[in-house]
Amino acid sequence: MLRIEAAEIMIVRLPLKFRFETSFGVQTARTVPLLVLHGDGVQGVSEGTMEVAPMYREETLAGALDLLREVFLPRILGKTFANPEELNDALGAFRGNRMARAMVEMAAWDLWARMLNAPLGTLLGGRKTQVEVGVSLGIQADEAATVDAVRRHVEQGYRRIKLKIKPGWDEAPVRATREAFPDIRLTVDANSAYTLADSVRLRALDQYKMTYIEQPLAWDDLVDHATLQGRLQTPLCLDESIASAADARKALSIGAGGVINLKVARVGGHAEARRVHDVAQAFGAPVWCGGMLEGGVGRAHNIHLSTLPNFTLPGDTSSASRYWETDIINEPLEAVDGLMPVPQGPGIGVTLNRDFIESVAELTEERRP
Repeated sequence: MLRIEAAEIMIVRLPLKFRFETSFGVQTARTVPLLVLHGDGVQGVSEGTMEVAPMYREETLAGALDLLREVFLPRILGKTFANPEELNDALGAFRGNRMARAMVEMAAWDLWARMLNAPLGTLLGGRKTQVEVGVSLGIQADEAATVDAVRRHVEQGYRRIKLKIKPGWDEAPVRATREAFPDIRLTVDANSAYTLADSVRLRALDQYKMTYIEQPLAWDDLVDHATLQGRLQTPLCLDESIASAADARKALSIGAGGVINLKVARVGGHAEARRVHDVAQAFGAPVWCGGMLEGGVGRAHNIHLSTLPNFTLPGDTSSASRYWETDIINEPLEAVDGLMPVPQGPGIGVTLNRDFIESVAELTEERRP
């Protein structure tokens, strides 16, 4: 049984080791919310991916914290559940806010797996001991800088290069990259920066033999993606548009894309992520695990999810040392030749670096029944 005796909420701000530019803007740090659930002498931990401002999806950090304190945690503290899915059902009456719900659900999965002394990936149905990883490169100063960044990461063994693009910065960096590296697995990510009026611009990318074009159109629009896919040879990959297994079914049914970037927090947690995975597999559509500049906790959850069989394309779970001077966990999560080992041990297989967290925390609080 899964008894939730107490919870901790922590907020830390981590400076990035590099400037990360996308069509949303420039990011130089990340504010990381952490949730720890305690029960029977064990603790499970999760990391939120919502941002301070609603740029990626509509959720915000402030709203998530309020929901955790006032709505979600009061529903589970002091109570006992048969498993994490029953715990998640206790939050089923509330609409949306999937990233906030995912914090609770994912911490419960980690707690449950640790209680059972089993790796999280095994409980989810995964079997891999390592997963293929790629890298996501932000918008660079110019084409030469783009090629230099790609070269560094190709030499490090990453098995897919993803370039961030936006109107006015799309074909030029892709052309330069493909000319320099004719054989690498190459993709682009627009983060909803285009409209159907840009079809000709996007069709120009077909000639560069990319694995997919990720989320070119609006985050809440499947119909226009289906129209655009009919105009392109390159498969579209949906990210922001897929918040549930039902969304995945609708998108694949109408031909809105052929690949899904599966982010566990975006869809509300591991149980729904597994359902999205299964729907995509039934349609013959590959999935891969996207990243949200996670610290070590979120990265470990992503790696374990990526052990499921339909994760057949390299994900964004690249080495933590790319991002942070010091991580929020004690164990290094480092890829070797484009392969990320799955953390060993029960649960997500990593432990909080509490000394570091306490030294940089902007907020720490405990919640009890």
